[in-house]
Amino acid sequence: MNWPMSGLSADWARLVAESELSAPLPRRWAHSQGVARRAVEAAGIFGDRADLLVAAAVLHDVGYAPRLAATGFHPLDGARFLRDVHGADDRLVRLVANHSFALLEAEERGLREVLEAEFPLLEDQRLVDALVWCDMTTTPDGEATTAEARVAEIVGRYGADSVVGRFIRRASPEIFAAVERVEAALAGQPRWG
Repeated sequence: MNWPMSGLSADWARLVAESELSAPLPRRWAHSQGVARRAVEAAGIFGDRADLLVAAAVLHDVGYAPRLAATGFHPLDGARFLRDVHGADDRLVRLVANHSFALLEAEERGLREVLEAEFPLLEDQRLVDALVWCDMTTTPDGEATTAEARVAEIVGRYGADSVVGRFIRRASPEIFAAVERVEAALAGQPRWG
């Protein structure tokens, strides 16, 4: 895949994600590539923050890599890896740590205080929303989908009463609102920031 971004180095991010996910978790790698494609689609409305969005998109699930799974909570494991091993940009690390309303899942897992203390939410709500849109409109196989179909797929895959099922059901109103905001912005192509 050709990655047109530079600066924050979406190329570096792609290489890191690929090296951690492609062999042990090819489906997760396919999803991450699809999420990155969605970020490239949205890049035009982010100006100088486009590279950050693309890098966060391709790296958002790096914490699923088996060798990185210290806590079993992929946003926290991925963010710690990016911070501690790669010294990654703080904004990138915070986006990965908090992608797709991870604080709600962290709460379900008893890790909310840890996540909040180590990786405070990024104040740029538009970037946070955009990463939600990228992730929650991409299937596990990397194809575009609707947020409603994606939430239903997640509940079906994990089970409604699982930690992930409870989290995604709680987060779904916020997910749908974030996706709606991004889709409205994409339709009008306003320049944010």
